Amino acid sequence: MKQRQAPKGLVLAAASSNSGKTMLSLGLQRLLLREGMALAPAKCGPDYIDPAFHKAASHSVSINLDPWAMTADDIRARACEHVANADILFCEGVMGLFDGAAGGQGSSANLAKILALPVVLVLDVKGQAQTAAALVHGLQSYDPDVNVAGIILNRVGSMHHESLLREAIESLAIPILGAVRNNADLEMPSRHLGLVQANEYADLDRRIDAIADHIAPNVDLKVLCEIAGGIGQQKTEQEGPISQKAQQIPEGIGASYTRLPPLGRHIAIAKDAAFTFIYPHIVRDWQSEGAEISYFSPLADEAPHPHCDAIYLPGGYPELHLDALANAKVFKQAMRRAAEQKKCIFGECGGFMVLGKKIIAKNGKVENMLKLLPITTNFSNPKLNLGYRKITHQSDLPWPKDLLAHEFHYATIDWQGEASPLFEASNATGCALPAMGLQVGSVMGSFAHIIGPAHP
Repeated sequence: MKQRQAPKGLVLAAASSNSGKTMLSLGLQRLLLREGMALAPAKCGPDYIDPAFHKAASHSVSINLDPWAMTADDIRARACEHVANADILFCEGVMGLFDGAAGGQGSSANLAKILALPVVLVLDVKGQAQTAAALVHGLQSYDPDVNVAGIILNRVGSMHHESLLREAIESLAIPILGAVRNNADLEMPSRHLGLVQANEYADLDRRIDAIADHIAPNVDLKVLCEIAGGIGQQKTEQEGPISQKAQQIPEGIGASYTRLPPLGRHIAIAKDAAFTFIYPHIVRDWQSEGAEISYFSPLADEAPHPHCDAIYLPGGYPELHLDALANAKVFKQAMRRAAEQKKCIFGECGGFMVLGKKIIAKNGKVENMLKLLPITTNFSNPKLNLGYRKITHQSDLPWPKDLLAHEFHYATIDWQGEASPLFEASNATGCALPAMGLQVGSVMGSFAHIIGPAHP
């Protein structure tokens, strides 16, 4: 079989959330772009917001690689396809290095092992000195198959602080790639589902340049690129852990992986500031299966394409645009007409809520929505619903019976009328949850964000 040199990659991870990982990810991607490198950015796990920032920083589409919802073979295939025309696969991790679902599945460490990639660890050292070395030692030794190959110290207070950190970590024989000074002005503001969305910044490019300029004198890009390893093929447990060195990838490894079938032959997708949570891999998979994709903006009071046979309302932040959605007469009329024509209409999370009767805003104001599903949702009494979901259905959706998804929202159900439930559901460990979603004829939706078909 013809062989080619494995493409390079790394995983930028952290000891915990809120360590400045995303800020450093954006700055490093912009610095690598300035060096003339072509990047293939990626995000570990189910995240819609960070990949949009990656695209702004790297000028390349960022994909999601989810070790809980995707098989190892699928992840390697998607990663190799994604990086085929780039110089480096730059993966940003999620939460802490080993944090994930049960058993750490879905964690940054899990992804690094699947791809046989080195980990560059972001360490928030504010308020600590020698203790940072103990933390690194613990992360380094917790799983010997995870290659913690470099460290970036973040939120360093002074030269003296840096010298204490370097002296303490020196004995661990892990290179320190940089020591970035604390600068609160560069922090990105957040909202309840994560960072404020990339499309909400009029000056995003300037902000990313400012981050890159701040870290440029304090990070060794040359060593960072030298640390990046080749994406390797996973061996079985019987064969033992992957070597991090000189991996070879067979030609065509990225040619085949599990796909979610298209919703229809021509899928009209809502896409604007209220409907932004769309996984690039799902849209690309639908197109690879021959589906035609068109976009429309409910906020601009646009109707879906008249020739579509399926309509997809993804998640996002409809609660920030309730007045515009309530008054989008053309959109509402077209959606009701599509339902009468029995076109497949599917809504996820925010899209599910818009398909409902009403949405109650955080301030208690009530706005009428599409009234295609008998449900009223409420933001005035927020309650976090978060986690992976295993779901099954018996509906007319053109998808396998068993699916994998995730849930992340603060809305609650204020009222629900008579309708058939859409999904039976359980959490990541298989514990049963209440039924999710509703269906009325060809109109269906739930709070679950679909990632893909279930796998053994």
